[in-house]
Amino acid sequence: MALNIAQKLRLTSVVLGTASRKDLAAAFRAVNPKTAFDVGRADKWLQGRAQPREHSVYDDWAKVLRLEQPGAWIAESDLPSFAAAIAARHGIEAAELERRAHAQSEASPGHDDKGIGLALAGTYACYSRAWSPYYRGQLIRGRLSIEAGPGAHAFTATYRETLPTGQLQLGGPVTPAKRSLYLHLKEVGGESQFFLCLFPHTQPVSVLGGYMVGTAIIGPEAQPSLTRILLVRLRDAPAAEQWGGYLPPGTSIAADLASLGIVMEHPEAIDSQLGQFLNADSDGGVNQIPPSEYRAILDVFDRHWLQHAG
Repeated sequence: MALNIAQKLRLTSVVLGTASRKDLAAAFRAVNPKTAFDVGRADKWLQGRAQPREHSVYDDWAKVLRLEQPGAWIAESDLPSFAAAIAARHGIEAAELERRAHAQSEASPGHDDKGIGLALAGTYACYSRAWSPYYRGQLIRGRLSIEAGPGAHAFTATYRETLPTGQLQLGGPVTPAKRSLYLHLKEVGGESQFFLCLFPHTQPVSVLGGYMVGTAIIGPEAQPSLTRILLVRLRDAPAAEQWGGYLPPGTSIAADLASLGIVMEHPEAIDSQLGQFLNADSDGGVNQIPPSEYRAILDVFDRHWLQHAG
């Protein structure tokens, strides 16, 4: 009978230094290109909602950790014995292994699965409605980079827009919480501030969505502003010169994403769905995004991300 699989996978991640499920899956593929360990199933295993049924997963696991014990031992051993064995095999003091595991857990407050928090790190293409009255009705594309870092905040973000007046760059902490994901960004060398309140992130963190609040940068008057925003995670960060600012009227978001390496099926349907999301107005004076509307987008991008996980 398999015991404590979620905790054992997390300790394995600590020992290997993997920052996401994709990295963990890559470690398994390195020892067995045909391994039954994949990102989709790992999501359930790490949440404790399922266990590997194929014995080969445990055999691959033993190879990943370079253990002398067989795969069956990994499945059946108690957690203290497993932790002691991998600590000894990789030359890590048991106390240090515990400290690293605790630090990784703290990096994702409000979540049982610390891997979710670590998976936030990456580069995102950001789409929102332009606040400037000179570009009313157009979309603007920015880029957001999230990195794990030391200090009081486990994650920091850098947001950039390419404006006709030059580069706008803001940075600040990322705060994962149970009911939301918060980003408080301040302009580097300036006074502008943006605040993002997003839906809670879930694996595999293919897309984030919510609201961005701030003040229009280009305009004759200071105007407190709010817009819906979508952040699509990219597999590879393009060169800086490929990033745009205000998008021409009628620009296809699906085509724009394709230029960044995210090629979606049924681009017309994607444009319709994302356009409806970004252009929705308030309901009765209150701006709230129906969870079902966001989840429909999340489902599309999660499926695409998982299908191209290799």
